[in-house]
Amino acid sequence: MSIEVKIRAESQSNADPSMVKARITAALILSALVAALGGLLFGFDTSVIAGAIRSLIETFGLTPAKLGITVSSALLGTIIGALVAGYVSQHLGRRDSLRLTAVLYLISAFGCCLAWSWHILLIARIVGGIGIGASSVLGPIYIAEISPANLRGRMVGLFQFNIVLGILLAYLSNYLVSLRNLGTNEWRWELAMLAIPAAIFLALLFAIPRSPRWLAEKARYNEARTVLARIGEADPDKELKTIIESLERERQLSGEKLFSRVHRMPIFLAISVAAFSQFSGINAVLYYINSIFSAAGSNYLTGGLQTVVIGATNLVFTILAMVMIDRFGRKTLLLIGSVGMAATLSGIAVIFYTQQHRELLVWLLIAYVASFAFSLGMVVWVYISEVFPNGVRAKGQSLGSLTHWVLSSIISALFPVFAARSSASPFVFFAVMMLVFFVVVLLIYPETKNIALEDMRL
Repeated sequence: MSIEVKIRAESQSNADPSMVKARITAALILSALVAALGGLLFGFDTSVIAGAIRSLIETFGLTPAKLGITVSSALLGTIIGALVAGYVSQHLGRRDSLRLTAVLYLISAFGCCLAWSWHILLIARIVGGIGIGASSVLGPIYIAEISPANLRGRMVGLFQFNIVLGILLAYLSNYLVSLRNLGTNEWRWELAMLAIPAAIFLALLFAIPRSPRWLAEKARYNEARTVLARIGEADPDKELKTIIESLERERQLSGEKLFSRVHRMPIFLAISVAAFSQFSGINAVLYYINSIFSAAGSNYLTGGLQTVVIGATNLVFTILAMVMIDRFGRKTLLLIGSVGMAATLSGIAVIFYTQQHRELLVWLLIAYVASFAFSLGMVVWVYISEVFPNGVRAKGQSLGSLTHWVLSSIISALFPVFAARSSASPFVFFAVMMLVFFVVVLLIYPETKNIALEDMRL
């Protein structure tokens, strides 16, 4: 290897790895929790728009098409953020790039609150979307890079947990603001609430260290070793050496092409699981949940409270999925979830088509969100990260993420247009897609449970 690193604990480096485990330190917990707050902001910012839709329609006279553009504008920003996050983080580092996303969230919150025209509102939401897309890449990367191997899975899981927690907090915030009877200015206060967690996030980012892997990439080895010791690595010298060797291998594999015949199955799996996660309709439901309840006859305050219940369900079943994913396996969760989503979406479609049994809507939506959270909600990101070989894993993850955000943007923009023509039709489409997904998973998808990444052959 061309890079020399002085190892001060050579005797320890030869110890049995199973006998040397990282300590859980305050610095490690703080770093992981702070980075995971990026997920909370991600969930909050994408979902808070649900409560503001009625006020926005009244203020700007939005047609269904313009409403779709308003909601999906943030998702346009996510595509930009996801594409540039890797490049920016290579130069600024993961931690400092996360600080930049916090600033973007703050700009978006104040911009939305003070927007004097529809176009300014769109710009502010796009800025927030850039923060969402970037934090969705940077948060998990930072957590993975500061977490010791034996703790990495649980630590990275904090990010997904915080996304769902952010969605719940957005719904709760919207409900509490709605109780103030602020009239046509209600949407300004609802969208401004993002500034509170964003400011906390920015302040806490000054209390955590840089990623040791990024420091090693920049040949700042002493700083990297100090961080490794601080976060509880039992043998920071040995871990630093391992990181440098891994970086060297990655440089050698960096020229491997993603789009080649040998990678056709991982590409299909990543694109299809990301696509079906959006064809399930989850983002359309979460973004327009208040409008869905209103269309079914719920009054505004009752609908707002029901969205809080939906958000709590999402959180509970995400936790359950985190516990079960390594026990039941990815494929089993996807099969269970696809059946649950197909059944509940069909029921929702029937309610809107017949305009009967509206009292069952909230229960069907709860079951639908539970089915998604227990399956696709958790599995999609895990699966994309597992199916590609080491040499193209980063490129493959970007492909899967890009597919996810592009389709999310398109579906969110089109949902109000099709729902205005027939409130049942979007749910019929989503239900059919989940039946197709069940067949695809059953016949094609491999099980990746308990298979080491280096041994994955698809």
